[in-house]
Amino acid sequence: MLTVDFSRFPLAPGDRVLDLGCGAGRHAFECYRRGARVVALDRNGEEIREVARWFAAMKEAGEAPEGATATAMEGDALALPFPDDSFDVVIISEVMEHIPDDKGVLAEMVRVLRPGGRIAVTVPRYGPEKVCWALSDAYHEVEGGHIRIYKADELLEKMREAGLKPYGTHHAHGLHSPYWWLKCAFGVDNDKALPVRAYHKLLVWDIMKKPAATRVAEQLLNPVIGKSFVAYATKPHLPADAVAGERA
Repeated sequence: MLTVDFSRFPLAPGDRVLDLGCGAGRHAFECYRRGARVVALDRNGEEIREVARWFAAMKEAGEAPEGATATAMEGDALALPFPDDSFDVVIISEVMEHIPDDKGVLAEMVRVLRPGGRIAVTVPRYGPEKVCWALSDAYHEVEGGHIRIYKADELLEKMREAGLKPYGTHHAHGLHSPYWWLKCAFGVDNDKALPVRAYHKLLVWDIMKKPAATRVAEQLLNPVIGKSFVAYATKPHLPADAVAGERA
């Protein structure tokens, strides 16, 4: 289940990609399949080991094109272990709402992104997320949980302040908002409630089968109750006079 739309965020074979806060690795795997040179980084060592195993399995199965590479590593989003301008593409999906110093994370992403490179940022959408917070304290009052809810304009302004130039936005996962509302209403750790189990089966069926009916339904729901807000941006090239000044 991808949150980034690669038809709006094109990826070329050989692109150097950082999936920051990769979690289970869904976007890193897709980039690897598309021929990129991928680094999947997360602070959770257990998840990173699992991502590394999947990378190895994908290579063994021939799922990645020749020339594609994939590395999984532990790391700190606020102190990335890479030189400036290391990547053509940076993806950070459903991560920034967990980090107190979100401006620091943006600064690090911009630092390691080359001029002209592209970045995709996804966060929970304001409206659906407010409903979750209202229904359940346990949804967000947990260690490592969500500490803020972004308004779209707020996130875009922070991206601009970090030196990025946003060029597109959209919403994703409209079918998933009602599932999380049900989870919050019946208890975030209660997977046995009948409405929660029934809706989960629907989501699994949709992900596995991708039927036309639910694809159309999600497209209609995304602008209204899409669970995620997705923003795309570029890192502008320095003006010629600024480059000359740096070299002087």
